[in-house]
Amino acid sequence: MFSPMCLRFPWLSPPFISPSTSRSVVLRSLLTGHKFRQLFSSRRRIKFSQGSIKFLQTSCRISVPGVPVRETQPPSNFLKDKKVVPQADPPSAEDINHLYQLIDQSTKLVVLTGAGISTECGIPDYRSPNGAYSSGFKPITHQEFVRSIRARRRYWARSYAGWRQFTAAQPGAAHVALASLEQAGRINFMITQNVDRLHHRAGSNPLELHGTVYSVICLDCGFSFCRNLFQDEVKALNPKWAAAIESLDYGNAGSDKSFGMKQRPDGDIEIDEKFWEEDFHIPTCHKCNGVLKPDVVFFGDNVPKERADKAMEVARECDAFLVLGSSVMTMSAFRLVRAAHEAGASTAIVNIGKTRADEFVSLKVNARLGEILPRVLNTGSLSIPALH
Repeated sequence: MFSPMCLRFPWLSPPFISPSTSRSVVLRSLLTGHKFRQLFSSRRRIKFSQGSIKFLQTSCRISVPGVPVRETQPPSNFLKDKKVVPQADPPSAEDINHLYQLIDQSTKLVVLTGAGISTECGIPDYRSPNGAYSSGFKPITHQEFVRSIRARRRYWARSYAGWRQFTAAQPGAAHVALASLEQAGRINFMITQNVDRLHHRAGSNPLELHGTVYSVICLDCGFSFCRNLFQDEVKALNPKWAAAIESLDYGNAGSDKSFGMKQRPDGDIEIDEKFWEEDFHIPTCHKCNGVLKPDVVFFGDNVPKERADKAMEVARECDAFLVLGSSVMTMSAFRLVRAAHEAGASTAIVNIGKTRADEFVSLKVNARLGEILPRVLNTGSLSIPALH
């Protein structure tokens, strides 16, 4: 079902483990009174209120006020057919209250987002119960891409074919909510593991830890340029092949109706090898005729030092570190939340399923980001209007 050769981030940990609990919130200790507050060091600013809170369960979907549905949700049929978003109970009042307190009481909040925030926009992930890894998929490695022209041809042919679908995805309610928090000064710094630029389209400008597929870079001289220009060059070099791909009936963004196509989180797409095995031609660098690759971190490669250092700096200096939609299984992400925890910051995760940091984070919420974040925006003293 899934292509064995596709761009992805440097996964450095065991495969994702499906959640075994149905509770919508998981805390490392009792979530009330003195014992929970003991989890925070003297540097930590976040304290959660005492007393009992009744759970508020609802079966409706929550949207951001003032934001058209078409801008915040992927096509309903697509999500139904692809089962991209893992199942989760609606967020409880307790979930919302604790997340609100963390944001409201922080003065140097750092947010790290992962693939889970984009699944609600129709872009599949890898590690969730419905993700690519669940069927034995293995991503392309940096070494494989560099040494094998066949691997590069396969990657670029499939990536070209999937580009139209990939770029059709729209920012979701969670992206818009985060952009609103940023604009209101509630987020000090944002980091994303995603390469899809949906944060940018919602109005944010996060540090892209793993790069972006919207840029192409030369492995030989370092020259980089816009991915759309690369797409045009591919089309010019492969007119018949490009015409065949573009004539396919894609349907909604992410549809896999034609030829059993399967969309990947990074824009790659499963397609019959007869389209790329021999006749597909790859553009070369404009300046040195070198090998071109997407400006992302492949498995087996490292995050550029300057980028990694900046992410570590803000993690160590924050008073609260919030992970959204990531299992933090990659070391590049896990080391950040661990560093924040060790420096005394409050740490929290909102993610469907288990994460690598569950053993030490102070707060863990199991919920869809598009349902909980818009509600947090309308809670207490935040009351932040969503961006239009």
